[in-house]
Formats: sequence, structure tokens, C-alpha cells
Amino acid sequence: MFHLLDQMRRRQGNLLDSLGLGPETAPSRIVLAEPGFRLRAYGGDGEPAVLIVPAPIKRHYIWDLEPGVSAVRRLAGAGFPTYLVEWLEQPAGTPSGGLAEHAGRLLDRAVAAVEADSGRPRPVLAGHSLGGTLAAIFAASRPGRVRGLVLLEAPLRFGPEAGALAPLVAAGPGAAGITATYGDAPGSLLTYGSLAAAPDSFLWSVLADRLQSWGDPEARRRHGRVRRWTLDEFPMPARLFEEVVEHLYREDRFARGTLALDGVPAAASAIDCPVLAVVDPASRVVPRGSAVPPVPAFARPESLVLEHGGDRGVALRHVAALVGPALHAGLWPRLLDWIGRRAGQAAPPTDRRKPGSATA
Repeated sequence: MFHLLDQMRRRQGNLLDSLGLGPETAPSRIVLAEPGFRLRAYGGDGEPAVLIVPAPIKRHYIWDLEPGVSAVRRLAGAGFPTYLVEWLEQPAGTPSGGLAEHAGRLLDRAVAAVEADSGRPRPVLAGHSLGGTLAAIFAASRPGRVRGLVLLEAPLRFGPEAGALAPLVAAGPGAAGITATYGDAPGSLLTYGSLAAAPDSFLWSVLADRLQSWGDPEARRRHGRVRRWTLDEFPMPARLFEEVVEHLYREDRFARGTLALDGVPAAASAIDCPVLAVVDPASRVVPRGSAVPPVPAFARPESLVLEHGGDRGVALRHVAALVGPALHAGLWPRLLDWIGRRAGQAAPPTDRRKPGSATA
């Protein structure tokens, strides 16, 4: 049923494309391609290089929705060589990869490709939501490979700190039972699970934003494009889904220091680069306690926590930092300045501090 829903929702999205609500993406070239994974390059000749890691749930173009609210264009326009991981539906018969594949081996190859293509060592990794989680796990498991982390509403601490999704996961069936039934985790299953866990975030606020945007043609179009993106469903690989549910949400291994990728430790406390975290204080999807755990990286003097209060015409407040025009005008200049200050930091940082509170 959920696989059929995925197909139906994609067809609905195609209809919205015909109404002019498809994404207007920037030109790119493919630097690396493997089953279930592509690496796109967008230009920029400055320093440092930036590698974007989207969430492996929906399509990558929420980072590049339309020219006025494109994080990709903003980064490349600021001169940073900009690259984006594009997660693809895995071909039939491909072995299902888990966290070790998505937060380890594939990002390892992507970082190496970025370094080779740009000539800049140690890129800054930027990720939103679960994409930020994967980027942080990579940084923790590969000391010295990352110059900085930009995490936009990305959960690092799970368990009871994981907001509205935590009770749903705790009360739900084992992840292996779901993948045994469906073969993977259909996108619509994840969508309706999120809706059940937080209807205020994924339904009522969407309807409210639609009403608030009605009198503004640009906001109304942007709202429609985000809604079109939400219909672009594809399944999460079975093993990745199982490990996200069990190892992260239920057991909180990353924050507790017990996560390993093929035997390589990956603890949040091992992140050895500065971090910029963007949080929504009102979020029930990724609360501040989940996005800013008490680990040494957040106590570094270079680390920074920025808050936002949402925007109009974004449909989902959870993606406001990516597609909100007011946030592109106010938040993104600070974010770009922080990335620019990572230039010249080619050697791994040596300042390691004890856990403390985040810098406001």
C-alpha cells in the first residue's frame, strides 16, 4: 500500500510540475556517480569548499528550490566551491547499506572527490535534518577530514531528546518488522508517521502557512513548490532505516558514545571541528536539546548557535532555513561569514575543550 502511495504522490507532484510548481534548479555537473548516489558540483573558486548532505528521505532540490531562495546558489555565489550529495533510489538487487555506508564510505568518497575536484582540502560539511546527522557522524568517525560543520535543524541527540518523533518510535514496532514487510521503508510511510507524531508541525502549520501566503503571489508559489517537494517520495534503504530507528532514535548511540561504523568509533564527543548549528526554538521536530548536545565541539570559541523563528511561504517550518526569503536575507549572511572564516584552516584544529554550553 505504501509503495503505491509513493507512486501516487509522485504523480501528484508531476501534475504540480505542469502547473509551474516544479523546482528551478541551478546548472550543475556530475562529479561522481554510484548506485544510489551522485555528487553534483555548482562552481565557486574561493575557499573553503562546501559539501551539502541532504536528508536521505526526499529529493535534494529543497537546497535549490528556486533562484531567490536557493542555498546552493547562495553558497556558490559567495565564492565557495559548492557540492551536493544527491541520494537516489537504490537499484533493485543492490545490497542495502546502513549508517556505515551512508555516513561513512559514501561520504568518504564524496569528500575525496570534492578535494580532488576543487583542490581545497577538508571541506565544510553542511546538512539539514537527518542529512546533518549523517554529516556529523562522518566528522566524528573521521577526525581531521572536515574543516567545519553547518547543521540546520539536525538532530544529534536522540532518545527522549528527539522531540515529537521519539514517543512514536518508542511505541512503534521494531524497524526490522517494517522492512521485512515492505523490503525497505517507503517514503509515504515515513511521511504519515511524521504526520501522526506531530500534526501541528506537518499539517496544521502547513495549512496556516497556506492561508498566510494566499495574498502574496511569490509566497504562494514558494509554498506550492515546497508542497510539490514533499510529494517526491522514494524509499529509505532497509538497513539505513533500521539503524536510524534502532541505533539512533531508540538507543541514542551517537550522543552516548557507543555508535560505531564497521568497528570505527563515531561518538558525538569526538567531533573535532567548529560547528554552526541553526535551531528553531519552537520546533517539536528537532528541539534545541537534540540539535545542541553538551559535547566539546559546541564549547569551541569558533562554534556558534543561530536561532530562527520561521518564515512565510515555506509550507513546512522545518525547512524554513533553506527556503525562507527573510531567513536568506537575515540568517544566511551570518552563516556565509562563518563559513568564510574557516578559510585557511587546512590543518586539523588542536583546540579541544571540555563540554560546555553553546555559544549564542
